Amino acid sequence: LMGTVGTHGINRALYKSLPFDPIKDFVPITLVAAVPNVMEMNAEKAKQSGIANVQDFVKYLKANPNRLNMASSGSGTSIHLSGELFKSMTGTQMTHVPYKGSGPALMDMVAGNADVMFDNLPSSMQQIKGGKLVALAVTSSQRSTALPDVPTVEEAGGPALKGYEASSWFGLLAPAGTSPEIVNKVQQAVAKSLGTPEVKEKMQAQGAIPSGNTPAQFTKLIADEHVKWAKVVKDSGATVD
Repeated sequence: LMGTVGTHGINRALYKSLPFDPIKDFVPITLVAAVPNVMEMNAEKAKQSGIANVQDFVKYLKANPNRLNMASSGSGTSIHLSGELFKSMTGTQMTHVPYKGSGPALMDMVAGNADVMFDNLPSSMQQIKGGKLVALAVTSSQRSTALPDVPTVEEAGGPALKGYEASSWFGLLAPAGTSPEIVNKVQQAVAKSLGTPEVKEKMQAQGAIPSGNTPAQFTKLIADEHVKWAKVVKDSGATVD
C-alpha cells in the first residue's frame, strides 16, 4: 500500500471519521520520496508589491493583512495547509481561495487572478522557468535539486520560520500484523532501488527527494506529521466534512 501525507498525515485530523486508523491499521515500511511544495507568486504581482524574497513577503503581509489571496487545490490539502502553517508561524493573514484541483488554481495564478500559492513543485516548474511565476522558497527542509538557487522557507524566512517544513510525501506501508522480517526485506529492496543513480536522477529531475529510510524512521515521521498537521488543521479551522 502506498500512503501519502494526506492519508497518513493530515486526514486523521481533517475528517470526523475515517474507514481506517492510519496509525493502528498499518505497519510503516519506508518513505519512498518527499516532494517539496514551492511558495510562489504571480511574477507581475510580486514586482508591483516590491516582493523579492520571503522576508519581503512577510513584511508586506504585516502591513497589508488579507490583501493577498492564497490559492490552493482545495481545503485541507497539503497545498492549503502549507500556507496555513506559514501564516501561523509568521502571524500573518491571507485570504484562502480553494479551487477544485491544482490545475485551475495554477491557471489563475498565471493569469494574475490569484497572488500566492504553495503548489507542488513539479506542477509549477514550467511556469516558474517560463517567468510567469516567481519561486520565493521551497517548503522542504533542504533545497530542491530541481531549483537549486531557490532557498528553503526556513533559510529565507528568519527566526519566525525556523523549523518550517511541509512536503507532499509518499511511502510504503503493510497491513498491521505483517512480520518484521517481511517489512525489513521490502524496505531493503526499495532502499537499494532508490539508491541507484538512474532512479535518483529521474526522481530529482521531477523535484522529488528520494528516501528509503528505515521502518522506525518512517514510523516516527508519520507520528510527527500527525501532531504537526493536527495543530495546523485546528488553528486554521480547515474542514471538508
